[in-house]
Amino acid sequence: MRILTVNAGRPKAVGYTDAPSGLTGIDKRPVDGPVRVSDPGPPGEGGSGVAGDAVCDLRFHGGTHQAVYAFAREDLDHWERELGRELANGAFGENLTTSGVEVNGALIGERWRIGSGPLLEVASGRIPCRTFADWLGEKGWVKRFTQRAGSGAYLRVIEPGEVRAGDRVEVVHRPDHDVTVEVVFRASTLQRELLPRTLAAGDALDPRLRETALKYVAREGA
Repeated sequence: MRILTVNAGRPKAVGYTDAPSGLTGIDKRPVDGPVRVSDPGPPGEGGSGVAGDAVCDLRFHGGTHQAVYAFAREDLDHWERELGRELANGAFGENLTTSGVEVNGALIGERWRIGSGPLLEVASGRIPCRTFADWLGEKGWVKRFTQRAGSGAYLRVIEPGEVRAGDRVEVVHRPDHDVTVEVVFRASTLQRELLPRTLAAGDALDPRLRETALKYVAREGA
């Protein structure tokens, strides 16, 4: 299990983002050398946890529980076949393109040591948005991406450090529950009935999703 590339994006003005600034950093490209990874701060205030990477809409992106975004090369390969086009590392706006890592099957609260550098914790799945859809230019993209439920994982930074292409990924902790990235993604999108199940992830669950799940339980009596 390893990191193929570390990817970062610079702010770019486009006509298809809902960000008040009109900017997006979704066009992420592999970067050379070690890259510093650290906790960017609270949602709405902190952007990306990856040095040199831009998060341009702090209303919905960035912050502690979305500090780093990981996506598997294996899933990019799947979409290459589905879409009939080449997808370079970083094409889905991911900071870390991985190989051999079970990203969507990772447990919420699972911890990864990247090389001798940062300790990252799996926090949630990535919800597709208009910017993502228009960036790819694929008709019905949000629906297609959502139905597959291979969202990739947002990670928070437990211990900062430097990461580089080729670093090993070691799973150093797996919590005692069955709430995976895929389960959380499905609960957040098409299968709201899964929301009560996500609460088993405890404090590792993104507080915003925890609040949504608790409201669902109170309303539905689940």
